[in-house]
Amino acid sequence: MNFTIDRDVLLNHLIHVQKGLPVKTPLPILHAIKFEVFSDYIQLTASNSDIAIQVLIDDESLRVNKTGKVALPGRYFIEIIRKVAAQQIEVALQEERLLVIRADRSEFKLKLMDVDDYPEVDFLDLNDPVILSADIIKQIIRETNFATADNEKRPILTGVNFKYENNHLFAVATDSYRLSQKNLKIRTHSKSFNIVIPNKSLDELSKILDHTHEDVEVYINPNKVLFKMNKIWFQTRLLEGTYPDTQKIVPVDFQTVLTFNKDELLAAVDRVSLLSPRDRESNYNIIKLTLRPDQVVEISSTNTEVGDAKEEVIPTADPVGGLISIAFSSKYLNEALKAFNSSEITLNFAGEIKPFVIKGNLDEDLLHLILPVRID
Repeated sequence: MNFTIDRDVLLNHLIHVQKGLPVKTPLPILHAIKFEVFSDYIQLTASNSDIAIQVLIDDESLRVNKTGKVALPGRYFIEIIRKVAAQQIEVALQEERLLVIRADRSEFKLKLMDVDDYPEVDFLDLNDPVILSADIIKQIIRETNFATADNEKRPILTGVNFKYENNHLFAVATDSYRLSQKNLKIRTHSKSFNIVIPNKSLDELSKILDHTHEDVEVYINPNKVLFKMNKIWFQTRLLEGTYPDTQKIVPVDFQTVLTFNKDELLAAVDRVSLLSPRDRESNYNIIKLTLRPDQVVEISSTNTEVGDAKEEVIPTADPVGGLISIAFSSKYLNEALKAFNSSEITLNFAGEIKPFVIKGNLDEDLLHLILPVRID
């Protein structure tokens, strides 16, 4: 095996495939990247217990002198390519298990692993895909993934539920204290599906999608899902179990509706939460929102150990309904507000001890829900 290639081109592709390398694994061979060099392209593969990534390199700077395949220590190879300053990289198999990397006046020799020990990555059969734009997928991840659970008490909640039926794609995330729901009408003839994708896999997918704006083919089976781009295949396992029916907890009747400028509300919440006490169970800062009789909204926090904070916020429209006083996590409201593209948002309250719903004037297909907390 022997080839030369532009250093930046190789590094950019390696950064994508690196996301498939495990941090820990009982199979040492999975710390390797499988390099397969053909006459006019290179195929890179990395896999762990959750995701598998395959990347195709067919750049015009590639010059293949000899084909072949190797399993090279992934993180060492990537760091070498990252730190050399040469414009061109030469990679050659010197002996059966020794790889030489030359970059200007630098030379590295890497001991290889046995490529025959690298497990075959079983990518999905390619038929009947759902076609989605990369921008839509990124938007769904940005607006929902933060609301997933970060602990394993209920594993099914550590992922985003994607459900498709009747030309509508529903994406829902909840950690049982808050919820984010996206509802999109999409044009596809795919059969209905109901899957849960792990939040960590979606984080890695989003980083890859930052570099593309093309359509993505999505292939689904009961155990895994494959996102196929032009030169990158990203496959992840699915979470097992039945996702809870979250529609039942979203209120439809509201006794109080408040409208705010999103940035003004966000800034006020940030300031007041500086002194707010932390909830014992979630360890998140708790603030209180009160609609006063003079139609001014007061956001406050009371901390017996540190002090108090209070800020008045003027709604951008006349409040609808009765007075309200409700306490909740400032972190949850902060993250929900940042997910909206809207300049104006509404807080819709069904009662002081019931979940409240956040909607935006420019985000008709998105809603967030937050559960209140009781404070004495």
